[in-house]
Amino acid sequence: YNHNILDFCTTWNQTEITDFILLGFGELHHLQIFLFFVFLVIFISTIMANLLTVIVIVIDQSLHTPMYFFLGNLACLEMIYSSAILPRMIAALMTGDNTISVKGCMTQFYFGSFLVCTECYLLSVMSYDRFLAVCKPLHYATLMNSKVCIQLAAGSWLNSILAISLYLGLILQLQFCGQNEIDHFFCEALPLLKLSCSDMFLVKFVTFTVVFIITFPPFVSTLISYIYIIVAILKIPSATGRQKAFSTCSSHLIVVSIFYGAIVVVYLIPKTEEVKDFNKIFSLLYTVLPPLLNPLIYSLRNKDVKAALRKMAGKLLDVQCVNQ
Repeated sequence: YNHNILDFCTTWNQTEITDFILLGFGELHHLQIFLFFVFLVIFISTIMANLLTVIVIVIDQSLHTPMYFFLGNLACLEMIYSSAILPRMIAALMTGDNTISVKGCMTQFYFGSFLVCTECYLLSVMSYDRFLAVCKPLHYATLMNSKVCIQLAAGSWLNSILAISLYLGLILQLQFCGQNEIDHFFCEALPLLKLSCSDMFLVKFVTFTVVFIITFPPFVSTLISYIYIIVAILKIPSATGRQKAFSTCSSHLIVVSIFYGAIVVVYLIPKTEEVKDFNKIFSLLYTVLPPLLNPLIYSLRNKDVKAALRKMAGKLLDVQCVNQ
């Protein structure tokens, strides 16, 4: 009899779940309407700012350079990334329905993971581009030609898709049963793995390996590039020359600092109770804010982009005046 009860309880606890519940910002339920409008404005602004960045880069011939080619790739990535995370969060805040199907969760996990991976590689490529521009200006046009730019950008996307697709194949083998509440605002690897009732030794090992391969080499490459850049800038004799050289890479340095700083806090700092309370906030710093801030940082701090925007606005006004 006791054996039958044990079997029943075990079977009940191992029942495979079909839906997850994203807890999101449930502890701030009194601010739900406020958060809905905040994230809605962020999402709309993100799409418009990045779309405008892509349009300006495509239309203005003066921006057809390696730096803006990579910036256009980054802007496209940010639009897709925001569309993979924010609409579901906004809908949950509006309706109060926090459930997401297992398939929907895996889809969100896949796009979120491979786009973060791609951003790591793109930021590394952009830092290498700035390194060549500052440290090897005479050879820049030869070393960073259109063929190399396309290869670097395509490699960033394809390597990420391949790595995360293989990792997703492993995640799909996991069984999720019993607990189905994800204490996050989107489907991410670590919260998902905590809910699995499968043997986690291999999965955790592969997770560590994939994260290390995806993030560490691009981070080291970015760090080394900026060490060389800073050393080269400090060797410039004139203050005007140093300021001009630093202005060519300061925007990218700000973006990299925000992105990697948030990732370090979320994934590498030991999870004390105090840090856990701020994990979601720090997650926003590499998931929600960069797609919004990147085009603003590059536009507001870049004379070429501002000049292209003024030129495009002038043409639109001229067309409007002619039509009237």
